[in-house]
Amino acid sequence: MRQCPRTPGNRFEESFMHPFQLRHLFSATTLALLANTAMATEGGGGAYANGSEGFMTGALPPPGSYLVSYNTHYTADKFVNDNPAFDDFKVSTAATILRAIHVTDKKILGGNWAMHAFLVAADVDVNMGAGGRQDRAGMGDFIFSPLAVGWHAGNWHWIAAVDVYLPTGRYDKDELANIGRNYATLEPLFAFTYRNPEGYEFSMKTMFDHNYENSDTHYRSGNELHADFVAAKHFGNWAVGVGGYAYKQVSGDSGEGAVLGDFKGRAMALGPQFSYSTASGLNIQGRYQREFDVQNRPEGDKFWLNIAIPL
Repeated sequence: MRQCPRTPGNRFEESFMHPFQLRHLFSATTLALLANTAMATEGGGGAYANGSEGFMTGALPPPGSYLVSYNTHYTADKFVNDNPAFDDFKVSTAATILRAIHVTDKKILGGNWAMHAFLVAADVDVNMGAGGRQDRAGMGDFIFSPLAVGWHAGNWHWIAAVDVYLPTGRYDKDELANIGRNYATLEPLFAFTYRNPEGYEFSMKTMFDHNYENSDTHYRSGNELHADFVAAKHFGNWAVGVGGYAYKQVSGDSGEGAVLGDFKGRAMALGPQFSYSTASGLNIQGRYQREFDVQNRPEGDKFWLNIAIPL
């Protein structure tokens, strides 16, 4: 890890932003950077790793325990905003998210009850040019859901759940690159998958994030609506498709720390995806996503390699 603070230069001063104000905005949280570094909200933005899900995301697996490793690398050298403070912006993130899933044979409203939890580890490098640079590594916020329910009916599959994000990750309000966000998020979600006997699939996972206030900065990030999706064709053990995500901040940032106003963000991403499954239940998924139609967020490229195994 390295930390390379720099003295603000004239170009930075012309943006009329104090370095402390930038720390409020650029506290680069792990999941936000995974999700495309949604810096329209404090700490780099949204809690969820946008684009992490794709194939069969609405199909709950059979009763049992599973482990999924989400591995991603994200880079961006552009922040879409007119403020000169963003002119020299660059960010790079490498991260692994481990997810443990347990599906029970107990029924709720006719669907199987499941639960899951996530652990996040990441290295985040934020470069603001004259505004400073910092590289941080560590553990991110803890995520869990005690209540997820999945249904199956012919070619259709559904999951409804509520995920909870707890502010347990590494955080310091005076740092430029934080791994944790220091505020909680409540995220109800609904996912579905349609896959017919010919192997054609369409899957989507839609989420709404309700963010709470950061008690250290008195900044409350706006609520967010976002979805991961894929359209694909399965043949044998393989599947290929095109997918990505859509993100929209539906309410503005607020609180004493919201020095740039409501600062709403949006983004789209699209790219190719593949999936490979073995008879033993091992599943490997890869995807590339290119961001576009971005506002008040970084615009970059993201790679994923996800591995799921039954335990």
